[in-house]
Amino acid sequence: MPAPDLADTVHTARDGAVWTITLHRPHKRNAVDRALADALDAALNTLDDDADLRVGVLYGGPSVFCAGSDLASRGDYVTARGGEYGIIRRQRRKPLIAAVEGMALGGGLEIALACDMVVAAHNARLGLPEVQRGVLPTCGALFRALQALPPHIARELVLAGQPMAAARAHALGLVNHLAEPGHALVKAQALAAQVAANAPLSVQACLGAMNGLLALADAAGWQATEQALASIRGSDDLEEGLRAFFEKRAPVWSGR
Repeated sequence: MPAPDLADTVHTARDGAVWTITLHRPHKRNAVDRALADALDAALNTLDDDADLRVGVLYGGPSVFCAGSDLASRGDYVTARGGEYGIIRRQRRKPLIAAVEGMALGGGLEIALACDMVVAAHNARLGLPEVQRGVLPTCGALFRALQALPPHIARELVLAGQPMAAARAHALGLVNHLAEPGHALVKAQALAAQVAANAPLSVQACLGAMNGLLALADAAGWQATEQALASIRGSDDLEEGLRAFFEKRAPVWSGR
């Protein structure tokens, strides 16, 4: 079987010093599998390693940002430099802006949380529905949501599992800028151009300092996430949630 063409799952474009990365798996709502993770990893490696590039924009297309993990991949989406999805644990040198249209759910929102700034369309929705499936966010949301939102709001996002309107996310500080539907990419690229116009070494030094401070708590965050995951691993509800998802029905929880 031939290896997948990475260009089939991620498209890239250069405009001066701005590098736009577009997820392109529309038939799966950009759910991340091995091929998409590898392609995103390669595109982000280019952003970090190409001296002529200063800022990246990550876009999911006009109808959806990302639906998170492709459950059929069974967790096979980790890369050496980026961790989960090729981005979640990446130590980037250059700013990355998420441009969100439509839904950013589960791992999709965790990808946005791994970026440095977020531009979203007015009608975009951001959510962490994992508890509705008997699982939990494992790609940083349990601590990055607490960094981006007031604790009570972060708890609601995780525990209720309901998506948040982009306007509310903007009012609470999770989203930097709102755009008219269909214009999130243009607005994100305009923001990227503002950043790219500044001294690149200064930008990278500031980004490294700010992200380094946030990362001081990452080890504890990952440990807490692993402990939470261990507490449900092998549970009946975990199996029921996944089974109900694939069978397209409401789950019947047992609490075991």
